[in-house]
Amino acid sequence: MALALPAVVLVMATVLGAGHVLVARIECVDAARAGARAAARAEQDAQVRADVRHLVPTAAVVVTHVGDVVRVEVSETVRLDGPVRVVPMSCAAVAVAEEP
Repeated sequence: MALALPAVVLVMATVLGAGHVLVARIECVDAARAGARAAARAEQDAQVRADVRHLVPTAAVVVTHVGDVVRVEVSETVRLDGPVRVVPMSCAAVAVAEEP
């Protein structure tokens, strides 16, 4: 029984870490989509970055315009406790600029 307790703790830490990464991934995707929508509405790039950082404060944001298509890439690093300490994450969303 003494050997089972560390295994249970390791499994629980892994499950909690995976949940944390999943939540961070969802936030990253949502932030990229929100940024792409804002950029498609002709918001200034600085405002788009601010909107994305409102949702994911530690994110690095890159806004790219090619013709009438805008791409917003959001990158962040998720820090965990346990054997895997750092999980890099990157999400992108694309939108077509709206007519003024």
